[in-house]
Amino acid sequence: MDLLLDLIATLSRWTRGHLYDISLAVMATLLVLFGPGINSWIQQKIGGLNFVFRTLLFVLLCAVGYGLAMIFLTPWLAKGLGYFNNYTLAPVLLLVFFLIGVIADRN
Repeated sequence: MDLLLDLIATLSRWTRGHLYDISLAVMATLLVLFGPGINSWIQQKIGGLNFVFRTLLFVLLCAVGYGLAMIFLTPWLAKGLGYFNNYTLAPVLLLVFFLIGVIADRN
């Protein structure tokens, strides 16, 4: 049991130095997974507008919206993950990536 706890603590300490990169990977993957749904929702909401205005608004919302999500949500996720201690960080990250894999498999 001590060997397992030592392995978890070692993995957590190693990942702690890479939390921003891990958070960026999680955010990018979530945007790839949920992006088509968000795009279709936006298209439904602005579907009755003029073609030129609709296209410009769609591009602006997608480019700026996704960009701002990547810029502002990634540090928040990294900060939130940083609150976990060395015995819970690695299992939480494994669970997050497992859940992302399950969601990706269902899509």
